[in-house]
Amino acid sequence: MPTVGNVDNHLKKVPFLDKGVFKRFLEILGIISSITSTILFCTDIPSDWKPIIAIATAILVIVIYICIYIWANKLKNIEIDIEGSSVIVREGDIFEEEGFKAIAFNEYFDTIVDEKIITSRSLNGIFINKFFPDSPKLLDDHIEKYQFSDLEVLERNEARTSGKKQKYNIGTICVYEDFLLTAFTKFDERNRAWLTMPEYLTFLNTFWDNVNTVYGQRCVSVPVFGSGITRIKEHRGIEDEDLLKIMLWTFKISETRFKYPAKLTIVIHKEKMRKINLFDILSIKNGL
Repeated sequence: MPTVGNVDNHLKKVPFLDKGVFKRFLEILGIISSITSTILFCTDIPSDWKPIIAIATAILVIVIYICIYIWANKLKNIEIDIEGSSVIVREGDIFEEEGFKAIAFNEYFDTIVDEKIITSRSLNGIFINKFFPDSPKLLDDHIEKYQFSDLEVLERNEARTSGKKQKYNIGTICVYEDFLLTAFTKFDERNRAWLTMPEYLTFLNTFWDNVNTVYGQRCVSVPVFGSGITRIKEHRGIEDEDLLKIMLWTFKISETRFKYPAKLTIVIHKEKMRKINLFDILSIKNGL
């Protein structure tokens, strides 16, 4: 059973006097006012009833505002239209989604889950341990034989002592069954994942373009890229909600469009959802 502290933490994503909440409240209040005015105009109400009706109306108005406030804070699933494409943002498990599921790898497409190159808590670590529990050799062979374009294959890093040596351009996609494996992060000499903000934007633009090439009218689900252990240089304080908004913005300016019934789903882990204000994203969708 949630404690008062937990409830307070859950509800503070959206301020009580949030402009978006107040706008929704005014929209509903306008409808109620129209209905009430019509009833009052058509009905002869006894004078001794009017104070009671006034008090009841005031209570109803307060209750409606509080309900909108609670609803705004507890949103876990929204659907918005971006240039004709259906985009869903929701809490869930990406492995349970239908269609293609994007899994972020590093620029080498490493598959060693050793808590150094890949941690078992990361999405690609979970993917490898789930589908290749004994050995990732089958996946390695698939990646090695995959027909990447010349622009996607970069130089080899012969000085690298652990992991693979072949580098790929960020945003590159390798299709494996129902998964879109994508080169997302760069690795330094200590195998730490990082990106600059310009590189993050480049990744997203390239990724969306490549999705447009391979998705074949199927649904595509993606995580919030960069919400894990990836370090975005000079932006250490960037929040998951900021990354989500950047993803939506870059999708809007890309040429990728999903035609019905295909859709894009951005899946957020329940622990991350506690800090993401979906109501704000729903309110500003026209400004993306």
